[in-house]
Amino acid sequence: MTQHNMQDYAKEYAEFTWQRPEKYNFAKDVIDHWAKDTSKLAMHWIDDAGSEEKRTFHDISVNSRKLCNVLSSAGVQRGDTVVLILGRNIEWWETVTACIRMGAVVSPGTVQLSAKDLAYRINTSGATCIVTDDEGADKLEQVSEQCPSLKNKILVNNSLARNNWISYTPAVSAASSDFEAADTRSDENSLCYFTSGTTGFPKMTIHTHSYAMGHITTGRYWLDLQPEHLHWNISDTGWAKAAWSSYFGPWLCGAAVFVHHAAAFDPKRTLDILSEYPITTMCGAPTIYRMLVLEDVSAYTFPHLIHCVGAGEPLNPEVISVWKKATGLTIKDGYGQTESVILCANFPCNETRSGSMGKPAPGIDLHVIGNDGEILPPDTEGDIAIRIVPERPQGLFKEYKNEAAKTAATFKGDWYITGDRASVDEDGYFWFISRADDVILSAGYRIGPFEVESALIEHAAVAESAVVASPDDKRGEVVKAFVVLTPGYSASDDLVQALQNHVKNATAPYKYPRKIEFIKDLPKTVSGKIRRVELKAREWG
Repeated sequence: MTQHNMQDYAKEYAEFTWQRPEKYNFAKDVIDHWAKDTSKLAMHWIDDAGSEEKRTFHDISVNSRKLCNVLSSAGVQRGDTVVLILGRNIEWWETVTACIRMGAVVSPGTVQLSAKDLAYRINTSGATCIVTDDEGADKLEQVSEQCPSLKNKILVNNSLARNNWISYTPAVSAASSDFEAADTRSDENSLCYFTSGTTGFPKMTIHTHSYAMGHITTGRYWLDLQPEHLHWNISDTGWAKAAWSSYFGPWLCGAAVFVHHAAAFDPKRTLDILSEYPITTMCGAPTIYRMLVLEDVSAYTFPHLIHCVGAGEPLNPEVISVWKKATGLTIKDGYGQTESVILCANFPCNETRSGSMGKPAPGIDLHVIGNDGEILPPDTEGDIAIRIVPERPQGLFKEYKNEAAKTAATFKGDWYITGDRASVDEDGYFWFISRADDVILSAGYRIGPFEVESALIEHAAVAESAVVASPDDKRGEVVKAFVVLTPGYSASDDLVQALQNHVKNATAPYKYPRKIEFIKDLPKTVSGKIRRVELKAREWG
């Protein structure tokens, strides 16, 4: 039986206090600490071409210092923003570490960004440097004249030399490994994430150096990591989830990260890797688990796997039960935001209640509140909020840069308002209802789309679904479901009826989708979340 990092939730929650050092630098305080043991594994990396690489913390430490010298001599200064657009290349981890070490602000983005997105991010953040690969360079060259702040361009894995680009590997190889880490204050800017909101252009979410420290709860309590573990987070490097589970969370705990560098997600290949490599813990978005359970999971064995978590959107109870049947493991759902560290989760030492978000993370004073900031009684729907007075928890964002009004709108009295709705039961378990702006109001009933999506996915014909409000003369709005079918099923009126009856039986009958449209793919954000806003716009035209 595995010894969990947290044995007694109530005790840990009551006694936990945040460390609040005045100075903090993750590269110096954490990476260099583990690097003292020069053989300690930090990363086990593979790709689909058959390459396999291992890196120690010492390797990451040395290469990040060399890269600091490359960046410094190219003119990057403390406080400058460096845009980082790379897939799961080892250089991504080295670059994040180098930026933190020298006090530059790193702004990771997904490789799926368009040239226009790239220009928007560079200009909005005032970035002076970009680190990317050939594909990113091609995009940048379409818009580079529109990006006056950009002075330096660094190219990873380039097949050809390009004018005015520094080639990463030869430059780093030739650089000195002597570099004194910046003496960064905990409240100094460190990361800039662009959040894929449900509306409008992405906002710049600014985190300070203390954000890294905030992830001790993510790594220790939710991911439940020990120094000998190998953790696989199946996430795009451009999403904050990578900071959570591919970088700060595991490395704070001294665990190694497993990385599979591939162009696209392949469920069969993923199951093969899980059975073939010594991966002990795994993190994936619900979309990933939904795809995995469509395969014959029970045909595989995962000899090393001891713990699985899901995050990014709520996890359907049906997926949890199929995965548990096949692997014996319960996926532990966790909740947080680009703006935060882990806020609420199903921690390994607690009983898991299927469909619940779990309980507040140690260090987070989390509640469901009403419109006047009052804590609501059990089983009452309200806003999920974090108490920030007298002290803010570590890991909560500093601001939306240059958007004072949007920043102010997320705070109300003593609370940070997450923009998500939930209720809390008698035992302190949180139950997600919806984003504040996705609630469907039909004939006086409030319906959260997630509940309907969860009911639909229990039906064998449904691979994925998205539920939105659709206009209706009678009811104001009704529930409409967009459904992606599993292979072997085809759209028909009979199937519509079957799905409607299924939902009526699985949830309260008033929640059933009065309209169903079969669709080949759901629109998603770059981080894989369903873009209900797009489907809603289609409905309301």
